[in-house]
Amino acid sequence: MYQAKQTISRCLAMLLFLSLLIPALLPAPSTALSLEAGPKVNLALNKPVSQSSDCSCGRAVSVVDGDPATFWQPLSADRTDGNVWITVDLKAHYDIDEAAIHFKSGSVSNYKIQTSKDNVEWQDAFVKTINGSVSNKLENVHFPAVNSRYVKLSVQLSSTSGFQLNEFSLYSSNGEPPKAVLESVYVADMTGRVMDRYDTVTLRPAESYSFKLGGIMSNGQAADLSQTPVTWESTKAGTVSVNTYGTVTALQQGVAKIIGRATLDGITKEASVWVDVYDPGTLLVDVQMDHATMEREIGKPALLAVGDAYPSVRLTPYSDGQVKAALVNATTGTIAAELPAAALHRDTQQVLTFPGSVASAGNYEIRLEFMLGNKPVYDALFFTVPNTADISLGESRIAYLDHNGQMAYAPDYRGNRILDFSNAGYMGGGVKIPDVQARIALEPGEGDDMARIQAAIDQVSLMPQDADGFRGAILLKKGTYEISGTLYIQASGVVLRGEGQGEDGTILYATGTAKRNILEIKGQPVKMLEDTAVTIADLFVPSGSRSFHVDDASGYQVGDKIKVRRYGNDRWIHEIDMDTIHEIEGTVQWTPFSLDFDRVITGIQGNVITIDAPIANSIEQRWGGGAIVKYEDPNRLEQVGVENLRVDSEFDPSVTATQNGKKYFSDENHAVSFAIFTHVTNAWMREVTGLHLNHALAHVGRGAKWVTIQDNQSLDMVSVITGERRYPFKLGGELTLMQRNYAETARHAFIVDSRVQGPNVFLDSQSVNEYASSEPHHRWSVGGLYDNVKADIAIQDRGSYGTGHGWSGANYVAWNTEGDLIAQQPPTAQNYAIGHVGAKVKPYLPNGDDNRPRSDGYWESFGFHVSPTSLYLQQLEGRLGAQAVQNIAQSPVGGGNLDIPALPSGLPLLKGIKVNNKALEGFTDDVFEYTLQFPAGTTVVPDIRPHDMRHHVEVIKASTIYGKTVLIVRDKKQPSQSVQYQVRFNVAP
Repeated sequence: MYQAKQTISRCLAMLLFLSLLIPALLPAPSTALSLEAGPKVNLALNKPVSQSSDCSCGRAVSVVDGDPATFWQPLSADRTDGNVWITVDLKAHYDIDEAAIHFKSGSVSNYKIQTSKDNVEWQDAFVKTINGSVSNKLENVHFPAVNSRYVKLSVQLSSTSGFQLNEFSLYSSNGEPPKAVLESVYVADMTGRVMDRYDTVTLRPAESYSFKLGGIMSNGQAADLSQTPVTWESTKAGTVSVNTYGTVTALQQGVAKIIGRATLDGITKEASVWVDVYDPGTLLVDVQMDHATMEREIGKPALLAVGDAYPSVRLTPYSDGQVKAALVNATTGTIAAELPAAALHRDTQQVLTFPGSVASAGNYEIRLEFMLGNKPVYDALFFTVPNTADISLGESRIAYLDHNGQMAYAPDYRGNRILDFSNAGYMGGGVKIPDVQARIALEPGEGDDMARIQAAIDQVSLMPQDADGFRGAILLKKGTYEISGTLYIQASGVVLRGEGQGEDGTILYATGTAKRNILEIKGQPVKMLEDTAVTIADLFVPSGSRSFHVDDASGYQVGDKIKVRRYGNDRWIHEIDMDTIHEIEGTVQWTPFSLDFDRVITGIQGNVITIDAPIANSIEQRWGGGAIVKYEDPNRLEQVGVENLRVDSEFDPSVTATQNGKKYFSDENHAVSFAIFTHVTNAWMREVTGLHLNHALAHVGRGAKWVTIQDNQSLDMVSVITGERRYPFKLGGELTLMQRNYAETARHAFIVDSRVQGPNVFLDSQSVNEYASSEPHHRWSVGGLYDNVKADIAIQDRGSYGTGHGWSGANYVAWNTEGDLIAQQPPTAQNYAIGHVGAKVKPYLPNGDDNRPRSDGYWESFGFHVSPTSLYLQQLEGRLGAQAVQNIAQSPVGGGNLDIPALPSGLPLLKGIKVNNKALEGFTDDVFEYTLQFPAGTTVVPDIRPHDMRHHVEVIKASTIYGKTVLIVRDKKQPSQSVQYQVRFNVAP
């Protein structure tokens, strides 16, 4: 036993000796091999993060950037529910046992640190109660080591205002470096060029291209993927195929994402690249303009000076044919140069050169006519030679008054220009809102008044329409009317009028807790006649155009109501980066869509169609081209309005929330919106004050056209301050004028919905005490004008906001606005900021999640207003004269005899109506609307005429069997006495 003990002691002594000797003989340990040698390593530094939300003022990546001066700030809407969080992906598994949390500001109830191996199942590692301020507080915490890859900091706020976090650092006391694992893969082409996930390879059908997959290990070394399973996938196998070796083959026009995946030691990673396939047979010919000095970019004026050489045109045809070219001074209508017809050869570039140089000022067009295959197609290029004497100090160089006092414009080289917005508003702009004779007057009753008001609306709805389309007004006398539900106007020619919008006027008081609209003015959707569709024959129709070529105009006539359809295919979606929106939970990538502009044909010359108002988005063959399609709208409401009253909503004042330290009313269980206009034309709302609403005072919805919303005010809105709330003046229709409106406590006061077809106008309006910006809100609405609007405005790429809002608006103009402004340029279009006074604000993108650059819009005269003061009013005066501007000025509503109810009398009634020269069965002179049934396949519109000629009768014949024929009857001795008879047609399916 003693000997054994001696042996053990000698062994222990020898081990002690070796422990002292060996470190002296070995080199110092490298910090690359031990986390404990030297300062502690922050494992979270520059690692990927995800978060409940963040804002442009404080991105989430700031908490892992090692800079204590930067910070993360969640959105106010995220802070509303009291919980915010941020997650760090360590990219490998570590035994985490320490964290440092550097708060910048805020008030916190508690926080917890959670860990996960898979970002799905979580466990608490550390929980702490604070119940107080954490401003400038550094928390160093320790907890039992937990092996994890993902670490989440979840913070429960005790106040929703002002929470910010500087840094979130993570440490491990283990000291063992993690085993190198596959961290990422990438796509490269056969030259070795590494492709970014947004990169695109462009091919023609039948062309091929090869990719390979590379990888990076977590230690930074290249991954050996030679023996690992690698797979390839095409998201659209019918567009682009890919084989097991990464070779893609283009099959047909379109866009596909190609995804490569590799699995190493049980870890699978993927990377992607895009393939864009274009079909030369669809594009026909590529047209470019060349000039040594002229700017040739979308949305920027193409300017030359007298004496400059003319631009040349570079053509690449995709089939054999010929071209004719003429250089026209469109200002004078003279041909400056003309080239003889020239042959074109497939895939052979040809340059057209015009002799001489610019001799005089003007707007010039290079007009091209191609014969490719069996039909002509057209294109044009543009440049401007301004008369410098026309542009005075304080005027824009792209939209200014010429020497004749008319608006002049300098388009870009493709002809895109600032729109003429003057067709927006009631009756197409410049027409005074009429004062309509009252038919019924009501006094406030006891209790709920909704049924009495609805009965009055229904009674007037059955009265005859006069020559102008009016039945009459329901006058609500002064006092308070309780409304427990929703009122409906569902007939043309009906007006709801009060006796004032003040506290002593007519008050509609929405009672109860039901979430609903108070008034819906609602017609029926238009009927599209798709079999009338004709293709637009121009390769490019610029934004702002009123005329274009079609393949065959013979089936159309002046006065036809049409939709000018602008297709947007998947190649265009990819071009504007809306299939590559940075994804967070719920993000939806865009898919192809069309914009249908509601227009009337005003001229036809050959196959050139002219329309009443400009299109607000260019139509381009490469992105799908365009067409025109007839429609009928016999059941769309017209000549309807609401005016001169006050609306209020009951709410629970005990329900409150806090925003930026200020308490506000946040009850959600009450009336949502006041007036909703859907499928109406020539409608209005004026002189209405709204209080305590959740969403909108006036919402011009889908299918609405030629609407004016003026001289209204929205006050003291009641709702949670978050998404889809507090949009008091909301626009989803087209050719709408919202002028002289005022908003308080809105989020987005003057807002435009998704894919709205302009032009639309906000004029002389103001938003105060607002919580967010006025804006086109999401998904490519086009052609809006903010004219002399005082509010924060944002026209930008909203990226992953919402469910993928992306590019919110295109071809918008901010003219002489005041406040904070964002104006970015979307690909293929432009947004203009002219004469803005206020701050130029940093946009949402680019940011740490998506750092792809976005271009600024066209900014001019920043900090100084320009002349003319109002773009819309100047355009309106230029088109219709000074009286048109006076017509839309504020004026008294109703009053006098108009407010004394008078039923229709002395009407010039017909004795009968003939249909194809036969008496209309069931006709009585006091029934004014009829529907005739026809068998399936009927296409010829029946001949409708009056039975007798005692009165003057104007017959407005339906253009198709799906329309209606209107007989406007006027007394020969008293033409002011009038009535309408309407005959609709119903074709069996």
